[in-house]
Amino acid sequence: MQKIITSNDSCKVLNELIAEGNYDNIFILTDKNTEKHCLPLINKSSLLKNARKITIKANDDNKNIESLSHVWAELGNMGATRHSLLINLGGGMVTDLGGFAASTFKRGIRFINIPTTLLAMVDASVGGKTGFNFNGLKNEIGVFNSADAVILDSSFLQTLDSKNIRSGYAEMLKHGLISDNHHWSELINYDLSKPDLSSLGNLIKESVKIKEDIVNSDPFESGIRKALNFGHTIGHALESLALKNERPVLHGYAVAWGIICELYLSCTKCDFPTDKMRQTARFINSYYGPCEITCEDYESLYGYMTHDKKNTAGKINFTLLGNIGDIRINQTASKNEIFEALDFLRDGQ
Repeated sequence: MQKIITSNDSCKVLNELIAEGNYDNIFILTDKNTEKHCLPLINKSSLLKNARKITIKANDDNKNIESLSHVWAELGNMGATRHSLLINLGGGMVTDLGGFAASTFKRGIRFINIPTTLLAMVDASVGGKTGFNFNGLKNEIGVFNSADAVILDSSFLQTLDSKNIRSGYAEMLKHGLISDNHHWSELINYDLSKPDLSSLGNLIKESVKIKEDIVNSDPFESGIRKALNFGHTIGHALESLALKNERPVLHGYAVAWGIICELYLSCTKCDFPTDKMRQTARFINSYYGPCEITCEDYESLYGYMTHDKKNTAGKINFTLLGNIGDIRINQTASKNEIFEALDFLRDGQ
């Protein structure tokens, strides 16, 4: 089972994990941003003195086969074997792509994730999903394979701007909606305009625990793990459209807008309380701003949804809610109902 370790001293934890393993070589994967801002924070580790560095371009539009091929080539050129370790130091793009590279190079080498963004801490690095974008579709290629360990070090959050904090917070808000009223209430009453990292740390622990419990009960997404896809069917479509239009948006922003749409569908199809839907939508609109789509985008967005990995028998699969924590997996919606939800999003309700 994947170890999830919370610590403010990632160097110490890394030293302990490396000492436990019998690795012939250690590699560290970063992107251009984490190479500059985060690598110095773990380079103090004496056991990383001879680690080989691999760097890829930053941002989700580089989460592609070209970046993946570069990682594979570097691993091969620098002598990686099945007894090597890859440390993925970065946001969700790095942990997803690095995890896939490690899972497939020589049919699999061991890896550790050190998420450096809030999004990666509460979502991408936990749960064993790895992959990359392909053919214009988000995370189209990937495998389930958990890192040996995930080190959650909140000191990395000091390197983030407000947009990246908000991006990660959207996944936490999703966890609140699928868990219970108390946690949801904590999240929508949090002052995201002036985030206090100490109090945020407590919310992060709770959020990670929610995801960890769900993943452990359904590691390969055959049942209740689909709850974690709430907001993502439409969110991923919005994200894919933005990439196609060469105006990429942060993953969490797309998920936040997807949550508004899928709460609307939850109201119309599962009797989710309208007041809670509007309260959540107001929170999202106040911190994430408008989603810049027009009705002319609807057909393209619908097309992206038809490629969603959760779909069966040609039907678009949604996770919806009957109330906070009342999860309804394997739901469907008609094209007209989906377009109504997009109308609601555009109206900014």
